[in-house]
Amino acid sequence: MASLILASGSVTRQKMLANAGVEFTVNPAKIDEPAIIASLVAEQAKPRDIADVLAEYKAQRVAMKHPDSLVLGSDQILTSEGAIFQKSNNLQEAKETLQKLRGKPHQLLSAVVVFENGQPAWRHIGRAQLVMRDFSDDFIDDYIASSGDDLLQCVGCYMLEQKGAQLFSHIQGDYFTILGLPLLEVLGFLRTRGVLQN
Repeated sequence: MASLILASGSVTRQKMLANAGVEFTVNPAKIDEPAIIASLVAEQAKPRDIADVLAEYKAQRVAMKHPDSLVLGSDQILTSEGAIFQKSNNLQEAKETLQKLRGKPHQLLSAVVVFENGQPAWRHIGRAQLVMRDFSDDFIDDYIASSGDDLLQCVGCYMLEQKGAQLFSHIQGDYFTILGLPLLEVLGFLRTRGVLQN
């Protein structure tokens, strides 16, 4: 049975896998996400394809060094009204992101690619539709003050499992996908490889 490596530094993804009873090691891939996204946007790539490419890049980078392991790469893209949002670099950018998203629907695409024997063996893209309510600027300020720099780890500047739930009026889709990893599908794949008991 091959060992599993998570090619992501995301604490949330690590918690999801660990809480589900999956044994794995963490080896974050170092890729230039903004440059890759900019290149793909220039090529008019679809958001789902951008998420998939980012996940594959991560898995491939780590699989090159660990060809005998299963390597799981994952990434998430947020799109709203044709625009693609990336993680904010500071809390002012986080505020601007929340102002742009409030009162509007957006889509989260969480892609996962698993490499086996140095080659892509399985991939999946989870989708979720979310609608933010039309909250006030004062609410945004309070939300950012209470959440702090943790918001910079999330593409939409919210953690649904925490106070971020207050931002929304409607959500349609898988909870795990929203957190950044289509966990049930991943667990199903891992069972086919003997990583988890069937």
